[in-house]
Amino acid sequence: MEQDIKRERLIDIMAKFTGYAGKHLPDDVMQKLKELRAEENTPMAKIFYDAMFEDLKMADEMDRPCCQDTGVIQYFVQVGSRFPLIDEIEGCLREAVKRATAEAPLRHNVVEIFDEKNTGNNVGTRIPWIDWELVPGSDEVKIYVYMAGGGCSLPGMAKVLAPLEGYEGVVQFVFDQITSYGINACPPLLIGIGIAGSAEVAAKLSKKALLRPIGTRNSNPRGAELELMIEKGLNEIEIGPGGITGKNSVMGVHIEQAGRHPSTIAVGLSTGCWAHRRALIRIDAELGYEMLSHKGAIL
Repeated sequence: MEQDIKRERLIDIMAKFTGYAGKHLPDDVMQKLKELRAEENTPMAKIFYDAMFEDLKMADEMDRPCCQDTGVIQYFVQVGSRFPLIDEIEGCLREAVKRATAEAPLRHNVVEIFDEKNTGNNVGTRIPWIDWELVPGSDEVKIYVYMAGGGCSLPGMAKVLAPLEGYEGVVQFVFDQITSYGINACPPLLIGIGIAGSAEVAAKLSKKALLRPIGTRNSNPRGAELELMIEKGLNEIEIGPGGITGKNSVMGVHIEQAGRHPSTIAVGLSTGCWAHRRALIRIDAELGYEMLSHKGAIL
């Protein structure tokens, strides 16, 4: 396959993949929403969940995004050093976003800083945001797409704590943010927490925490225990679907961590709304693909 043909093939796959992610929630999110719906015992909470599933049904039938806010597009790329289009990925992703914006369609959400002008195609300065990881020796690429909407981005924050605040300070930070702004992020929420030594590392890790399948646990037993403790505590607040109160507040809590300086502990928070539009695709060297987040899906 000639390079130009391969490039066009990659753009086509990623444009369709990006549009698909805005219309169909991943398997784990769908399963969790069904579980949360089954746990509710108040009529209003049940009505809210039923409205969510009706919305998703209509999005599928009408081939339209399940939420009008299709966010600012972010890609998290794990690319093999031997992937044949490694030098073309960024350009392909920018073109794919333009194409998906027109064809899906996606709402125009990218406003240039200082100019205060909407670009009209969801591409702008450093947007789509691309996070890179190089996988030595591999000839494939895995790409996560995430639609960072206005509501689910609103509670986002990162802060460096005084060392004596410790993990108790991390917990207080999370609860203060979710009880202040969580209702604006369209609950039930997926909570991503990053713990590190500086604000920018913690913030990045908190967003990466949202990419994990719901229910997976931190590799460190103490980290996994803290995830469960925060999840239990947030659910006991009973924010409920849409913030109207209910049995649960969150779909899950995920923590990612990095080593820190002895005198600092930083915490970052990112949230995903109930319409958590996160998708993962694997593309091989021959440009064959598999949707890992949506089993059996064909673009």
